[in-house]
Amino acid sequence: MRIAVTGASGFVGGEVCRELLRAGHEVVGFGRRPAPAGLDGVDYRRWDLAAGPLPEPPEVAAVVHCAGTVSDWGPAREFTATNVDGTARALATFPAARFVHVSTASVYDPRRPTVMAAEDEAPVRRYLNAYGSSKARAERLVLAAMAERAAIVVRPHAIYGPGDPTLLPRVLAAVRGRWLPAVGDGRQRVSLTSVANLARACLLAATGPVGRGVFNVTDAEPVVLDDALRAVLAARGIAARPVYLPLRAVWPLATAAELLFRLAGSRRPPRLTRYAASHLAVERTLDITAARERLGYRPAPTSFAGAESW
Repeated sequence: MRIAVTGASGFVGGEVCRELLRAGHEVVGFGRRPAPAGLDGVDYRRWDLAAGPLPEPPEVAAVVHCAGTVSDWGPAREFTATNVDGTARALATFPAARFVHVSTASVYDPRRPTVMAAEDEAPVRRYLNAYGSSKARAERLVLAAMAERAAIVVRPHAIYGPGDPTLLPRVLAAVRGRWLPAVGDGRQRVSLTSVANLARACLLAATGPVGRGVFNVTDAEPVVLDDALRAVLAARGIAARPVYLPLRAVWPLATAAELLFRLAGSRRPPRLTRYAASHLAVERTLDITAARERLGYRPAPTSFAGAESW
């Protein structure tokens, strides 16, 4: 099968390309950057979705749409251009192909705990930043397209693994000497998603018997936040331990920091945002029953083995 992957030069898109190749599929990868290393066997082509539609697209049976802007800080127009308008262009460019949209658990309500959330609990109408709002809008485009074409949405949470540009670097950057400041009490459960598990889910969504649906995609079971943070620190050989601050104390500080950074027109985010705090301080777990039963998804458990070289 010939399958297109947008965002192929990125962390998730690159791993999806490699998973499809391992399964014997022909892969056409699209990215806005020059062809990166590690995509041998991929027919890689330049395409910036934010810049406009793709002229003369190749014929493909399916598209895995991984391209997007992932950050908890930045102008709304940039998220709209990439995550919303980019998704619309990808849908229009490949109208006859099965469309697999890589979304995010950030489409769930950020202002309350997410406790083994089912897929029908999102999208919602309120978000803490432009990222969550733009991904919800993109999902709605794909959900609307399901009336006329095969389309699947997958929702991972806190993606990690080799080459991780976001989650692991952010955790390590927060270390202060022998302490890793965090929010909450450390006992809250979280669902994490290894990039390998996500790539397998995308393969199943692009090639399996299910033509439509929304599926949470995480590791096999949730983990306790404190256990996960200690495992990351141990894997990297860092002699530090997590210390926890209550959300009620952190929230006003994060709100004030965001206001000051916006007034200053800073493109650099504050060290702590409400979005980040909301994902650390309370339970964030997803129910993956639908993916197991309908997609045949069999995820591996959370593991940071090999993290010393990530």
